[in-house]
Amino acid sequence: MKRSIPFCWKWWKCYLNFKPVFTFICYWIVIIQQKAMKEKNNLLIESMRLPLAFLLGIWLIHIFQIIFNLDFGYLGVFPREWFGLKGIISSPLIHGDFSHLTNNSIPFLVLGTMMLFFYKRVAIPSFFMIYFLTGSAVWLLARQTFHIGLSGVVFGLVTFVMSNGFFRRNVKSIVLALIVFLLYSGMLAGVFPLKEGVSWESHLFGALAGIFTAYYFKEEIEADEIDPYAEEEIDEANRPYFLPRDIFEKTKEERRREAEERDDGWYSNSTF
Repeated sequence: MKRSIPFCWKWWKCYLNFKPVFTFICYWIVIIQQKAMKEKNNLLIESMRLPLAFLLGIWLIHIFQIIFNLDFGYLGVFPREWFGLKGIISSPLIHGDFSHLTNNSIPFLVLGTMMLFFYKRVAIPSFFMIYFLTGSAVWLLARQTFHIGLSGVVFGLVTFVMSNGFFRRNVKSIVLALIVFLLYSGMLAGVFPLKEGVSWESHLFGALAGIFTAYYFKEEIEADEIDPYAEEEIDEANRPYFLPRDIFEKTKEERRREAEERDDGWYSNSTF
């Protein structure tokens, strides 16, 4: 009697026969995964370059100010005075001390990188909109004193990412909004006049500028935010229907008359 080959032995022989094919497939799977990881790492590094370059400039300005014992406070925004208009551009570049600068630098780097990585299409125009709206609102409405620091822009970036979760309502934007809320929600208390010597107006107007900017760019959807399974919108006006759309809006007599006119007077009430 011929002995049957165990089932597992058959599978083993099958594997040995096709081992080169399996090895080739596994090799290319690993290569593709490594390439995808490398591209993501490159994109992350690329997203960090502009925030780092911007921060480098701010730090050099502050170090220059310290070395030569200068005070650039006059470059801040001074509300409702013509000489204070220059501060709309220069005030975020000026800081009072290293503590002030450090407290703004870390969240700016995190949020700036996040915007360029996840919202690449709108990151740069959003940054400039927040930058200039914040300074302009401070010049128009804030107390008459010099306002300096990057904190207004940082508050704008915080509310921009958080507001995108509400305005865009996709998984990515909601997750990012929750992350930023957990990291920086404590900062939002800075929009109130709770501490002397702090420009709470910059914080408040920066936060409002971030919300407005998120709303303004809400239709600028990134490629990874498009739902591939979303149903295409149907043109209801040109959509074909089995029965006329107004069939239940007319009486039997009205339909009979229309049928007579359409068929040159021929019409039958019978089903035969």
